[in-house]
Amino acid sequence: MIADELRPMETVADPETAVDRLAALHAAATDSLKAALARFLSDGVPPDHAERLSFRYPELRLTYRPTGPMPRIKRATAKFQGPGLYATTVTQPAHFRAYLLEQLRPLVADYGCTIEVGLSAQEIPYPYVVEPGAELARGGQTSSDLARFFPTPMLSSVGDEVADGLWLDQGDEPRPLSLFDGPRVDYSLRRLVHYTGSDWRHLQPWILLTNYHRYVDQFVRVGLRTLAEAPERYDRLVLPGGLAVAAGEAAEADADAVIAASPWHRFQMPAYHLVARDGQGTSLVNIGVGPSNAKTITDHLAVMRPHCWLMVGHCGGLRQSQTIGDYVLAHAYLRRDRILDELVPPDVPIPALAEVQVALQEAAAAVTGERAEALKRRLRTGTVVTYDDRNWELRWSQERRRINLSRAIGVDMESGTIAAQGYRLRVPYGTLLCISDKPLHGEIKLPGAANAFYERAVGEHLLIGLATLDALRRDRGQLHSRKLRSFDEPPFR
Repeated sequence: MIADELRPMETVADPETAVDRLAALHAAATDSLKAALARFLSDGVPPDHAERLSFRYPELRLTYRPTGPMPRIKRATAKFQGPGLYATTVTQPAHFRAYLLEQLRPLVADYGCTIEVGLSAQEIPYPYVVEPGAELARGGQTSSDLARFFPTPMLSSVGDEVADGLWLDQGDEPRPLSLFDGPRVDYSLRRLVHYTGSDWRHLQPWILLTNYHRYVDQFVRVGLRTLAEAPERYDRLVLPGGLAVAAGEAAEADADAVIAASPWHRFQMPAYHLVARDGQGTSLVNIGVGPSNAKTITDHLAVMRPHCWLMVGHCGGLRQSQTIGDYVLAHAYLRRDRILDELVPPDVPIPALAEVQVALQEAAAAVTGERAEALKRRLRTGTVVTYDDRNWELRWSQERRRINLSRAIGVDMESGTIAAQGYRLRVPYGTLLCISDKPLHGEIKLPGAANAFYERAVGEHLLIGLATLDALRRDRGQLHSRKLRSFDEPPFR
């Protein structure tokens, strides 16, 4: 494909016009691709060269040419690191409209940059415009036939080089405007549907991650109650498989029946969404056990640019003074998960984010009703060690010294990975765990008799997580920390 065959970039006057044009270009491109695909499946007529030129991601370009000193901007995001041309391809701009405007408006206001939009040279792969479950085997056409005439996903065009600091300035090439471009975002949107069983459009920007299904049951109960009590703020509760309860139906809904009706077991990491009318609701994802799951889902959640994700789940307590049901507020991580060692080496510190730590502690005080010394007896701040081996206890003779040196107070298999992913992908993060056993002191999980305890402890723990997100929501301008930004950070959050 020759770039000159595309229409030239168009200069637009303001961010609102830019996003409108991006949305129109994306809609035209995807509509053209869908129509050509339907015709080919029906009649066997492939797109010609001119038609295929329309199957392109829209591109957004910002040019910053200062005539004096650069402004000194204190905020963490929506800032240029230097003069130049910045560009990215964009997908689903209508859905991401609020995010795009949030980034563009301060860049134009503070730097006076110019905005251009147009079609890029990057083709949209046909699977990204096909709705899940669509039949593509009509008319005797095979996947190899489709690949001959339509753009297909190419792993060479999907990567995290910008996020991982591997992008190199080529001089005459535009600098990256965002961490993720159109193909990378589209790739993750489809994976989110696959793993969570939910349409990616339902995902909310405030996310709880858990490793225990009992939190799901409590989230559904709290969600139904919240819908019934605040229908002016919340619109619906969406469960895996597309089941949804609207605000007007919540008061009559039976939580156990709603939970049972959702085919959550079909999906590896089912997600539940309390959808807010202003777009600032909460999602809960049951990621299951292990750092591999934790990395997989956060790789994909990150393209939605959430405001925060919190880990709320169970851990083993490592201190004699702890009691089953106590809380562990992680302020550091001993990362023995190994899955991110090449991307974020273990000697790179993962800082605690003050705003999140304070919100978690204050939410714990508010929900439990305990403060000062009483709260300190139940909530301990310290290091969490995250393993990739559920049977780490079998290596106790090798691990005991490292645990001692780290002063770790809790052990799990997800928290360190989730925090490192938040650091790597610039998503604010935090961890509050509930102690379910004490492996070093002979206190294990007991079946049957522990059920009442778990119901009480999980319910309280989930409420603390939700209260934390409520507090952060009220002051999200302070949440996006400069601790997460590199010296050559792209302008967009």
